[in-house]
This record gives sequence, structure tokens and C-alpha cells, in this order.
Amino acid sequence: MLRTHDRYGERIDEVEFHPAWHRLLELGVRHGLHAGSWLGAGPGAHVARAARFYLLAQVEQGVGCPLSMTHAAVPALRAEPALAAEWEPRLTSLRYDPRPLPAREKDGALCGMAMTERQGGSDVRANETEARPCGDGEATLHGRKWFCSAPMSDAFCVLAQAPEGLTCFLVPRVLPDGSRNAFNLDRLKDKLGNRSNASAEIRLDGAWARRVGEPGRGVATIIEMVVHTRLDCVLGSAALMRQAVAEATHHCAHRSAFGRLLVEQPLMLNVLADLCVESEAATVAAFRLARAFDEGDELRRIATAVLKYRVCKRAVAVVAEALECLGGNGYVEESGLPRLYRESPLNAIWEGSSNVQCLDVLRALRREPEAAERFLAELEPADRAAAEAGLAGADEPSARRLVGTLATAFQATLLDRHGDPAVAAAFRARDDHGAFGTLPAGLPLDRIVARHRPAL
Repeated sequence: MLRTHDRYGERIDEVEFHPAWHRLLELGVRHGLHAGSWLGAGPGAHVARAARFYLLAQVEQGVGCPLSMTHAAVPALRAEPALAAEWEPRLTSLRYDPRPLPAREKDGALCGMAMTERQGGSDVRANETEARPCGDGEATLHGRKWFCSAPMSDAFCVLAQAPEGLTCFLVPRVLPDGSRNAFNLDRLKDKLGNRSNASAEIRLDGAWARRVGEPGRGVATIIEMVVHTRLDCVLGSAALMRQAVAEATHHCAHRSAFGRLLVEQPLMLNVLADLCVESEAATVAAFRLARAFDEGDELRRIATAVLKYRVCKRAVAVVAEALECLGGNGYVEESGLPRLYRESPLNAIWEGSSNVQCLDVLRALRREPEAAERFLAELEPADRAAAEAGLAGADEPSARRLVGTLATAFQATLLDRHGDPAVAAAFRARDDHGAFGTLPAGLPLDRIVARHRPAL
């Protein structure tokens, strides 16, 4: 609930959350979901942090937003070393501190982001928010942002038009002297899902800010934050799939109809196995992507956009089919599936919609041949051949087809290397009928489902 003013009529711009929100966010902070990649970062730090993020996302996705943005803010702030030296210890603290205080007085801090404006959407270069210089690297910001997630964070990375061009700034919610910054919440979004996480329309009425990175290179500065949050979109959607598959396989293992358990009925077994295959393909790809972040591997350049398109898009279909496995019971709120269903479209939209991802892949293929070659080099020969065939004559109208081909080739290779052999074989044997439950005969479907059923 948004409270814009206190009882004395003074502006406070505070959002009140359910106590469970704070408990879950504290849990995530305590286990380093917002910072694990940067704390004593060594081999596997991103993968270990990704595993924890994947687990919490199966419980609640809303708190993933501030955790993800705080994690992603660190590499962006490093473009301004002095600012990073001041803020990084706060953003990597394992103490959750929701008090509205100056950052230097807190045990830990969280960071949000505000880029989108009503007239521009994904086209951030059309942003109109103005930055008026007022000192060495300081400015006041004037304008509106159409979407700001986690508005109770302690600071926000914001894009604004400076004299040199679009520039990135860090805006604290509370000023160093303890007074409130001119960071006003006009209203909270009434969203389809992700309702535990507040998202706001904000107004900057001369908000004090500090520049991050080079003047006029705001997109280049903030893109590092965007790339890391896209990784979390993939992880979050893979987690949604896993939770939906767990619900469906558990229900069908205990629900009887027409004289047999649902899981023993051939057509339902086919549907469940198909869902399990999709979930495992998403999971293995998400964690391979996290390893590419660990290693600074150029593979991440194209793989991030490819997987954000594919995995986030497929999550909607997986959750819908899992809901149907429960029948009418899946359509009522008590089952928990409607909450997952409302949540499922978000990651495909957040940090660049599906079309944005596909166009990003096209640009990378054309401008960065070394990135394209690194992606292709990851694939087994048959999958590389399929990907190269898709690349031939690729253009904008066919970009989704191309990226889908690249994604499935990538997932097929990874399942062969790291997945269960039965799952890998089923993934390759799938027919493109656009529906689950069309796996061909002869596959060990019962083995696949048993592998994915919760051990209850």
C-alpha cells in the first residue's frame, strides 16, 4: 500500500508491505542472493548464487526483483570507482535493513532502477528526464519515469538527458543529511502478477543525483546492470517451470480417475514427460549461462538474449499446461497455480521484451562475428549445422524463428552433455506440434517423470 503523506500532511512516499515480504527479502539477503557473485568472488560464484536464486524463486518471485537489481547494480557502479567504493560495501552487506535512513547509517542497502518512460518504453534514447548539472559529477533530475520497480530501495540507477547526452545517475532515496530526496511516488501499478513487489510511477522534482560512468554514455553504463538482470529473468522462469512441473507431477501421482492414477494413464504420462523435458532443458541452459558469467566467457553475449527469449517465453506455456493437469483444482487460487500463471509472462517483458531480445541477437550476429562464432563453437556438430542453417538469410521478420532455432540447438547440446540421457533423447525427438504431450512412442516416459517428481 502506498502512503504518500503522513498525518501532518508531510510527503513521505512510503510503501507498506506484508510482513512476509520482509521475511523473505531478509532470507534472500542473508544468503547473498543480492551479492553472492561479488563476495570473495571465485570459481563458480555466479553459479552458486544462481542456485540459491533458483530455489527462492520457486517460493516467491516478487522479492527476486530487488535482489536481482541490487546484484546487477554492482558491475554498473564500477564504471565510477569512487561511487562503487562508497556503495558496494552497502549493497553487498548480508544484513537486511528496511529503515528509511541515509545509506551511511544503515546495516545494508538495496538498489533499484528507473529507465522506462511513457513515451519511450524500451526506446530509452527517447527519454525526456532532464539532468541539470550542479557540481562535480552531481545533478538534479527533473521528469517522470513510467516504471520503477522496488521503489523502497535505498538508491536507484536512473537514465537522464544531460548536456552531453543520455547519462546514468545514482539517486539515493534519502539524502545524506537525512532529508527526503525529491523522488516522489505518484502511484503503484495495478499489475497482472508479481503483486507482492511494488512497482511505481515516479516523479523527479529536482532529485539530487550523482553521475555513474562517462557523461553521454548512459546506455553503455547501465547495460551491464541490464545484462545481469536478464540472467535472473532466465533463472526465474526456469524456477517457475520447475515449480509448476513439481505441482503437476505430484498431483498426478496421487489423483485417480477412471480406475487408475493419472500418472499411469498413457496420454497424461506423455504430457507430464514433455513438461519435465522442457523444465530440465531450461534449467541446464540457465546454469550454463551462469557459468559463462563466472568465466567472463563471450558466450554470454548472445546466449543471454537467446535464452531470455526462449526460456521466458516457454514458461507461460509450461505453467498453463501444468495448471490443466490439475483440472478444475488448478484453476482455483488455493492450488497456487493461478499465482504462478499470473507471474509467468513477466520475465519475458522485464528488461527487454521478446522482440528486443531477438533484435539484439541479430545486431550481435552482424556486428560481432567473434561472439557469433563463440556461440556456434559451443554446439555439437549436428546442432551447429542446424543453427548455421537458421542463420542463412536471417532477417528481422524471421528473427524469432532464428532465435528459437539457436535456443533449441543450445539446449539440445547441453542436455546431451549434462542432462539425463532419457531427457536428452526426448528433447531431440519432440515434434513441433505447438502442444505438450506429443512425444513419440518408445521413450521411457515413466522414468522421465519419476526423475522430476518431488520426493514426498
